[in-house]
Amino acid sequence: MTINSQVLIILSLSLLVLLQSSLFASSQSFIGVNYGQLADNLPSPAVTAKLLESTAIGKVRLYNADPAIVKALANTGITMVIGLANGEIPGIASDPNVAGQWVGANVLQFYPASNIEVITVGNEVMTSGDQGLMSQLLPAMQNIENALNSASLGGKVKVSTVHSMAVLANSDPPSSGSFNSGFSDTMKALLQFQKATGSPFMINPYPFFAYQSDPRPETLAFCLFQPNAGRVDSASGIKYMNMFDAQVDAVKSALNSMGFKEMEIVVAETGWAYKGDPNEVGPSVDNAKAYNGNLINHLRSNVGTPLMPGKSVDTYIFALYDENLKPGPGSERAFGLYKQDLSMVYDVGLSKNSQTPTAPATPKSPTTPANPSPKTAAWCVPKPGVSDAQLQSNLDYVCGHGLDCSPIQPGGACYEPATVQAHAAYAMNIYYQNSGKSPGDCDFVQTAVLSSTNPSYTGCNYPGGN
Repeated sequence: MTINSQVLIILSLSLLVLLQSSLFASSQSFIGVNYGQLADNLPSPAVTAKLLESTAIGKVRLYNADPAIVKALANTGITMVIGLANGEIPGIASDPNVAGQWVGANVLQFYPASNIEVITVGNEVMTSGDQGLMSQLLPAMQNIENALNSASLGGKVKVSTVHSMAVLANSDPPSSGSFNSGFSDTMKALLQFQKATGSPFMINPYPFFAYQSDPRPETLAFCLFQPNAGRVDSASGIKYMNMFDAQVDAVKSALNSMGFKEMEIVVAETGWAYKGDPNEVGPSVDNAKAYNGNLINHLRSNVGTPLMPGKSVDTYIFALYDENLKPGPGSERAFGLYKQDLSMVYDVGLSKNSQTPTAPATPKSPTTPANPSPKTAAWCVPKPGVSDAQLQSNLDYVCGHGLDCSPIQPGGACYEPATVQAHAAYAMNIYYQNSGKSPGDCDFVQTAVLSSTNPSYTGCNYPGGN
């Protein structure tokens, strides 16, 4: 081997190490949180900024452009989405000077120390029923974009708007996703503007509300990323293992059907209430912890969705704090991850000191006796022929619920081979070993089996054996 060849190999290996380090270091950048302010008991912006810096949260979405918060988040490394309220849209749509003043007051005096990434013009305008406001949405977005261009920030700060899932006429099955025909022309014009400016399509999917409209046990497991039988898209043949992926892919299908296949999707809101009124179905600490914890673990896996594999969608969890002045049912005031004293309502592994949630008291997967008998079988492994989608669901469930999955994360003793099959096998076994070792603990909706053969291999030890 020549000296030049040796140098080339060394440089290539160094570049690979640097690339891997960079990817791992930014692996939390897709986890965001909504910072609502409809409350009279919130911690100060400065205190909140310190709280956020202690977490793995990389993005914050505001519904306004509160200067105290925007300034407090300066130089923290946290990127921001700031909002322009629905009530501000008419004035900005009708007068470019008003748009310029808004950008000057809310962006220019803070950027780039405050890393403003997106400006959202309005919230769920297209489903507001206000035809006048809907017609003014695009002109307002265009005027904000022009103001940014005049300040040399075009392309650096994106302009978007946020939609509810009600913009879709169809979402089940996901492949049938399509936009409501009642405003298809307006939506297409919005999307053409966003394609030209490179801004993301922002949507609010809520499996929480999907469960409330279909409160069956199997729907709850599907919504909480827990082991379940899955749901097959009858048109595409794709088997979905959780509601989040199904809802996001329905949006993807709708964009594809209108010719916007390359547009980025951002989840602007999603979450689960931890308490509610007595007549509300779904709110509980266990359910909220399961949904948000499993969602975070799903995002960290970088598995993506069936229609967008291999990349996590930027996702803003609702919400940072409870908002005690919000109207509506009790659940509307109980989505917060943190209390006003900065303690966690429940742990979903967002602390930088501990990015694995503590074990919750959530229901175990439905039990069906597994063979052979646990008296002779000591390890829980996947059954042959189980799909990667089902195994990924099992993996999300285990690692999102407080068990130590660090051996199968990058740098861990069991990370290689880096396949869903191998990682799920390790995760399913540690769940069994830590859950009493009854046959039902190795079931995972009939995708697992007990084995007397030790699956450990060189450098990787599977707990068990007795």
